[in-house]
Amino acid sequence: MCTAITYNSNCHYFGRNLDLERGFYEKTVVTPRNFTFNFRKRQPLRHHYAMIGTAAVVNNYPLYFEATNEAGLSIAGLNFPNNAHYKPIADDAVNIATFELIPYILGCCKNTAEALKRLEKLNLVNINFSDELPLAPLHWIMADKNKCYTIESVLEGLKIYENPVGVLTNNPPFPFHLANLNNYSHLTANINHKPDWDNMGFDSYSLGTGAVGLPGDYSSASRFIRASFVKKNSPTFQTEQENIGHFFHILSSVAMPKGCVLAANGEFEYTRYSCCCNTDTGVYYYRAYDDSTTKSVDMCRYNLDGTKLIIIE
Repeated sequence: MCTAITYNSNCHYFGRNLDLERGFYEKTVVTPRNFTFNFRKRQPLRHHYAMIGTAAVVNNYPLYFEATNEAGLSIAGLNFPNNAHYKPIADDAVNIATFELIPYILGCCKNTAEALKRLEKLNLVNINFSDELPLAPLHWIMADKNKCYTIESVLEGLKIYENPVGVLTNNPPFPFHLANLNNYSHLTANINHKPDWDNMGFDSYSLGTGAVGLPGDYSSASRFIRASFVKKNSPTFQTEQENIGHFFHILSSVAMPKGCVLAANGEFEYTRYSCCCNTDTGVYYYRAYDDSTTKSVDMCRYNLDGTKLIIIE
């Protein structure tokens, strides 16, 4: 369970909530341009765009939950159980495992236009990272400052949807979320018009009544609607502090506190961390569940021509 959003002000921002019942020793990781990505079914990628994001590093390989490259292109993976379907190896396609998707696209592409060309030939293959780490069922949100897309590998094949909302949660597939959004198109940040019920002359009793009916539960369909509503009605600001602060407020509107969502294993799912990257500057901000202080890592302060992962403790 997760929520990812994009946000445009005087800069472009991309980030997400990671909602899980357990962690994977995730860290903020900068991958420099000359770190070698070894792929399972294609040649290694030795030289590429640098990137920053949160990843679990296993056997010196960054398993990114989300990342942004130095050119401003971003991708986040979100849980997509029962709908994600990965394929056998195809001779006429570029065969990429799901854990290789973020490094492959962000390593090779500077914007969504270049990424779409590579996705045309992409085949997401059914290869586990290891026996201990089987494939996660995911779909992805991909964005630059101009465009946003949703990527879903389903039974029918690889589907690429333009995402005009700039929001993604989990199941159902993305077309459902867009269609469902139509059910809430009447919601407004304004006060509700004075209701008239058989000329009884009721008055609106409170500010915020224009959003009566906005779902408040933690299901993925409801989080999609709530995040979309808050983002749609968001102002823009002049300073980085204001923009970052507001971005985290949008994410907070769909964050999960411990105790409200019980996973199948009996543990509580909660928002382990929230993050936001200024894709224009390469500064990555994050907050942890147990520490709401906003911390930041500036990718450009590191040696981006290096060969070794930079892991921020």
